Order: sequence, then structure tokens, then C-alpha cells
Amino acid sequence: MFKVAILSFWHVHAEDYARAAQANPKTEIVAVWDESPERGRAEAGERGADFHADLNELLTRPDVDGVVVTTPTTAHRDVIPAAARAGKHVFSEKVISPSLREAEEIVAATEDAGVTLTVSLPRLYAGYTRAIKEAIEGGLLGEITYLRVRVSHDGALSTDRHPGGWLPSRFFDAEQSAGGVMIDFGAHPLYLVAHLLGQPEEISANYGYVTGKEVEDNAVVTMRYGSGAIAVAEASFVGAASPFAVEAHGTEGSLVFGGPNESVYLRSASTGKSGWEAVPLPPDSPSPFDQWVAHAAAGATMPENIRAALQLNALAEAANLSATEARLVRPSSTRRTD
Repeated sequence: MFKVAILSFWHVHAEDYARAAQANPKTEIVAVWDESPERGRAEAGERGADFHADLNELLTRPDVDGVVVTTPTTAHRDVIPAAARAGKHVFSEKVISPSLREAEEIVAATEDAGVTLTVSLPRLYAGYTRAIKEAIEGGLLGEITYLRVRVSHDGALSTDRHPGGWLPSRFFDAEQSAGGVMIDFGAHPLYLVAHLLGQPEEISANYGYVTGKEVEDNAVVTMRYGSGAIAVAEASFVGAASPFAVEAHGTEGSLVFGGPNESVYLRSASTGKSGWEAVPLPPDSPSPFDQWVAHAAAGATMPENIRAALQLNALAEAANLSATEARLVRPSSTRRTD
């Protein structure tokens, strides 16, 4: 049995990972630490796990094999290396850290300790992502000229039940989150763009503050490639009913995904057909959490996952800098390639 400790329920996805651990027959939640003792005790009690007010005390437990890090984003730089030095495998919510330099230092700490680090980038492992990538790499769209990925939900919008929005107020605290919608929810379109087209040459970001919070709740990042292609990553906490969407266009065809039925449709000159056709979706790969458990138990690492996570860090850092300084930014190159 792979025994897991959850380090903080700060992030809303901590609940999801706790459910994933309970659903996986090979894992058991045995301990919880939280920077909020009241919250941590309540969450530990719900799962029949031990609560530790002292993180170092938890990390000395020999029966903890791995930790799920869902602390404030700005705490990753302290928590993840500490867990790695204690010999604990680490599953982390994205992003690794607000800056690429810090992210690389965190990755280096886990490698030096010989533990498995996995970052939650779930849409990389979806069947639709594989279908889209295969269409692009198979030349069905010709030379790509435009790619757009959008994610949106209404987490910042006021309702009678949640006047400040259903997202916790801590998500809009710059000191804890290191940013707003783009560094959190917007991570998905950023890493998908990098996965499908690679790293861009330049980034331009525009952030909106619809609900007047400390950090942005509405964002668009435009990326330019040497080929002339343009990619757009959109993220919003103020979209009442905007679906997840991907569209890719090229010199030979177009592809769209999203809408109510979440299907991939392709129109390509190379198929010999004049209309749109549905693309069969391959099955999803195992979730990042389940992949982490399998790799950690086998003493293996996930280099492609870490490569993608560092690419994401470079893009998120560049986007925040562009929005802050109102200028084009060249993303820093990740210095780790394996």
C-alpha cells in the first residue's frame, strides 16, 4: 500500500486529489498537515487520518511514502524541497512555482533526493488532446497558422449563495496565489499550447479585473512563433457559460473541439471530403495522480511531465511580466531538458 499525506487543503483541488487517493486501491491517506490547523483537523477527521500541526513532524513519519502538495502556490518553494529531502515522493498542483528559476530549483531538489515529482497537468492526458496533436503532427491541417485554447468558469461571479464568488477569497490574494486566473486556471491553455506547438518566441498578455479583485479574473495571452503562427490562451473566472474550447487552423484545414458535446471535428483538404467530420477520440490516459503512484512505486520518474511543467512555468512567468509591464516578453528557456 502506498501511503499518502496531504499537505494543505488551501487549493480547491485538494479535495479532488483526496478523492483520487481514496478511489485508488493502491493508496491510503494516513496524514494531513495544513497551514490552517482548524481546516486541517477537520479535513483529517473526515478521512480518518492523523493531523499534524508541525510539517517537519509529519515528514519524519516512516509510513508516509508520498505527499500531495496543495499549499498556497508561493509555499511550494519551501514545502516541496522539504518533502523531497525527507525522502517523500511529491505530487504537486500546478504551477510548480511563480518563477522559472524557483521551479528549476525545486525540480533539482527532488532529483537530488531521488524521489518522483509529478505535476498535475490533467488535460495533457485527455483523449481529445491526443487526437488534436495527432491531427496536427499528421499534417491534416497543413502548416499551422492559428491555435486558440480557452478555459472559463464563473468562480469569481457573485451569487446569492456566494456573494464573492464560489472560489475561496484566498485565490485572489496575490501574496498566496502569486497571480490570478492565468497562473491558476489559465495554466491549462498555456501548457496545451506548448504541447501542441512548442514554446513561442514572444508573448503579449492582457489582464482584466471585472470583479475588482486584487488579481486578474479575466485574461488573454497571445503568442507568436517564428513560422508566423499565432496562438491564443484565454482564461476566465467570470464566464457564466463559456465552454472549454480548442481550435486549430492551418493552410490545409481546420479543427475544432468543445461545445456542449465535447467532440473533435476536422475539415481537411487532405481527406478528400468537403465537409466537417467527427474525429474518433482515443481513451484518456490514467490521471496524473494515478500515474504518479505507479511511477513512485516503481522508483521511476516522469521526465515528460516535468518538461511540460517547466515550459508552463516559463510561459506563466512571461505572461505575468507582459501584463504588468505592458510589453512583449520573450519566455525564458527552460535550462533543464531531461
